Amino acid sequence: MAEEHPTIGDLTYELLKKMNADLSEIKADISELKMRATATDEHLSGLFITTTGLNNRMDRLETRLERIERRLDLTEAR
Repeated sequence: MAEEHPTIGDLTYELLKKMNADLSEIKADISELKMRATATDEHLSGLFITTTGLNNRMDRLETRLERIERRLDLTEAR
């Protein structure tokens, strides 16, 4: 009995199936990376807001300290 050899069409079809499976895996990976990038962006935004708030509080404390120093006459002559 003669062995049946795959045709070019069969080989092409198998190659396309493999490429399609690989492409589906790449799409899933990209989707996951997009979600992680979004989460990172949100986290960085929160850190920025927190840092801004802390800087504002430090500015207010500095202003209050300067006022206290002036009232107690603790400031150096400029």
